[in-house]
Amino acid sequence: MSIDPAELRRCLGHFTTGVTIISCHAPDGAAHGATVNAFTAVSLDPPLVLVSLDRRSRLCGVIESRPFTVNVLESAQKELALHFAGRPNQEVRWAADSDCGAPRLAGTLAHISCTPWRAYDGGDHVLYLGEVQQFHIHGGQPLLFHSGQFHHLGGDHNPLLWDDSADGPDGGVSFLAARPTAGRS
Repeated sequence: MSIDPAELRRCLGHFTTGVTIISCHAPDGAAHGATVNAFTAVSLDPPLVLVSLDRRSRLCGVIESRPFTVNVLESAQKELALHFAGRPNQEVRWAADSDCGAPRLAGTLAHISCTPWRAYDGGDHVLYLGEVQQFHIHGGQPLLFHSGQFHHLGGDHNPLLWDDSADGPDGGVSFLAARPTAGRS
């Protein structure tokens, strides 16, 4: 059976993700970044995350063996996501570099600064694992990506709280009561 790459991409796009900008310093010392939605947690001990970068991207060519930051975008940062996706449209505000020397964007929902751990062949992508050295949660609502479009959580969503006390080899999944949204009890 032959897989049509365009149709596969369309199918995979039905999995909703957050939106991140992966940033590092280029060899000339300039901060560089790219919008990436292929990001995931890998391990808590040691603390590892994974980003998947297209081999053809400029970032893939500069990130190898360099500290990097995963900048998790806030719902109002669609234009910033587009800027780092190759559609420059604004002045970028950088925060002070992380302790491990990776550049960080100002005003994001969260940032996770990493040192290189391993890189793996991922076909037309390279899978980079980073060891988390520093992180900070700034708060807010996430920018989401689904079916080729940016989205945000609606004001009427009613999230379930995750009970992680059962996490572990023999634990099961457990949810607590729904958290009230603003204006609701």
